[in-house]
Amino acid sequence: METIYLTYPLTEDVIARCARKQVIAIGQFDGLHLGHASVIKSALRVAAEQGLPSGVMTFHPHPKEVMKKGDYEGYLTPPAEKEKIIRDMGVDYLYIVEFNDSFSRVSPQNFVSGMLMPLEIHTAVVGFDFHFGYRGEGHAGMLRELSDYKLDVAIVPPFLIEGDKVSSSNIRLDLQEGNVKQVRRLLGRPYSLSGIVMHGEKRGRTIGFPTANLKMDEHFVLPKKGVYAVKVGYEAQVLHGVMNVGVKPTFHENETVPSIEIHLLDFSGDLYGKPLAVELIDFIREERKFGSIEQLIAQITKDAETAKQILPSAE
Repeated sequence: METIYLTYPLTEDVIARCARKQVIAIGQFDGLHLGHASVIKSALRVAAEQGLPSGVMTFHPHPKEVMKKGDYEGYLTPPAEKEKIIRDMGVDYLYIVEFNDSFSRVSPQNFVSGMLMPLEIHTAVVGFDFHFGYRGEGHAGMLRELSDYKLDVAIVPPFLIEGDKVSSSNIRLDLQEGNVKQVRRLLGRPYSLSGIVMHGEKRGRTIGFPTANLKMDEHFVLPKKGVYAVKVGYEAQVLHGVMNVGVKPTFHENETVPSIEIHLLDFSGDLYGKPLAVELIDFIREERKFGSIEQLIAQITKDAETAKQILPSAE
């Protein structure tokens, strides 16, 4: 897959390099959940039927981040993870359009005539709730009309699970509630975080539970504060562990910025400076303040045993 970065308006050089008859799925696709996957798979199917290359057009940064509105608190799938998932789906071209204040003011007509048509897109594949252009005034049904009927358009219906629409907003709400098992159903895979192990307070090792202090490498959406059973990708290994997301109230009174600490089960070694990929498998309990170190140790021991019961069955 070739990844191509675009800015509006397109330059002549970009048009000369990228213009080709192609089938493109268009959307923000944050989360790349099962609904998004259905749109991209539809584009792949149409491309195969027409004998054309397939593409995905997405936007970065997230429009809500640029416009400073809505419930935006980070990415479900930051750019690097999104790119990997799309590549694994077998897409030929990934177009990442820079979303900035100027682009947010582009009219629906100019988006079609100045972005889609110069790329010679044959078929645009979008979700039923796709909106585009200034203030989201353009909708899926307008794409063909605004292209003077030169653009074929395929509109993909909502993806439902037990009658409910799969959506990024629902996934964000489930993460806020710690409902990571439901998030896994909507994504079609566990929710994951990634980052680099940094030096922390080193308190865990003094109580018999050394932890890896994870500094995230992207602006991920954080789940609810609490303790989770997790699987951790480290080099070529998949390790089991317990992750705490929170402010460590037993030791801190006024901390507001949550940290991520992972205790790996049955592992010893130096992880400082190493990248880890963490999959959230299940929520164990909420974060709380303990009256003594002994109470904390007893609870961490219990959490580790709970994780040992949960994780093998999640293979």
